[in-house]
Amino acid sequence: MPLLIASGDGVLVNTSSVNGFWASPGPGMPNTAYSTAKFAVRGFSEALIEDVRVHAPQVRVAVVMPGHLGTDIVANSFRARGLPAPEHMSDAQLEELVPGDTQAKLVSAGLLAEGASADELRQMLVRANADFRDKAPVSASEAATVILDGVRSGAWRILVGEDARRIDAAVRAKPDAAYDYAELFSQAEEPAAGTPER
Repeated sequence: MPLLIASGDGVLVNTSSVNGFWASPGPGMPNTAYSTAKFAVRGFSEALIEDVRVHAPQVRVAVVMPGHLGTDIVANSFRARGLPAPEHMSDAQLEELVPGDTQAKLVSAGLLAEGASADELRQMLVRANADFRDKAPVSASEAATVILDGVRSGAWRILVGEDARRIDAAVRAKPDAAYDYAELFSQAEEPAAGTPER
């Protein structure tokens, strides 16, 4: 912060998530620690906006709230837990990462075959990482462009991706239904043509 203040026109950009305003990736999918962290990043950033207005008006703060971006967050999460890439995990590591009850949920969701072997589970994790990255609606480079454009325009709140904009609009329109999924998205409006990215 001292360097930003000394620069005369610095911008502090913090990255939160859609899970910084909606604490769920979907029905039956708790995400407590991640959502708590992302709400904290958003709250800290919003508090800093007023702090810099008072103490360093030459500095701006922006908070980025992306939806699903094409990144290696799945593989990086494994590494952060001290685990190797899924194809190199031992059977014990697989069992710790995806215990029997979680495997049963994957089977009931049609993501894993009943009685799947450890190798089949490894391959499912490899596919999940690749699909999360490669089939995302927004690439990392597209997200970078949206973020830089938002910062340049002076925005303090930058939503990245259509999913982020739709979830934000739905939660704002129906805050009491934020976790009643059917109600929340029952009348989610399509954004108007020409709606800006941020």
